[in-house]
Amino acid sequence: MSSPVNSDKPAVVLCESDPAWVQTYEDLRLEIWRLVSPFATAIEHVGSTSVANLPAKPVIDIDIVVPDREASDATIAALVAAGYVHRGDLGIPFRESMQEPEGSPRHNLYVCLDGCLALNNHLVFRDHLRQNSVDAMAYGNLKRRLAQEHADDLPAYVEGKTAFILEILSRYEFDQEALHQILQVNRRPD
Repeated sequence: MSSPVNSDKPAVVLCESDPAWVQTYEDLRLEIWRLVSPFATAIEHVGSTSVANLPAKPVIDIDIVVPDREASDATIAALVAAGYVHRGDLGIPFRESMQEPEGSPRHNLYVCLDGCLALNNHLVFRDHLRQNSVDAMAYGNLKRRLAQEHADDLPAYVEGKTAFILEILSRYEFDQEALHQILQVNRRPD
């Protein structure tokens, strides 16, 4: 496992890219798909651990894609029966957050309605970074700097990345309202 950029156990623990993240995702995907395949249409590895050579917090981000609310409810029920804890939408419409079972590899799991803003944001940004090494390198450098500057302040770290993310998303089919919604979600709480 890679060593953290800042090893003082801060709120923001950033590690250099670890090839094991792909295998951890794949192991989780197989286990989760077994639970949700009757209801879901896809499972996506998103976030920085899904982009090669990008530093990340050592937590796998996973989006389960469902076609409608009924499938979302059934997916959540299947996950809860397997030991996940449903945490609600956490203020992000059409995306339900699930806390992993104790003893499971660290991961953020979301049940996302197909086509919702949160899912589209994750997929477009991930795919852009996978295909644009210059932007991926710039994003990695930004993350390293922010992790140093805001080691004990996760909300400031998240907010610090937002302008970069919005600039990338503005190149795609995200209208001003969608970009504003993403900005609002990533702002530090007052």
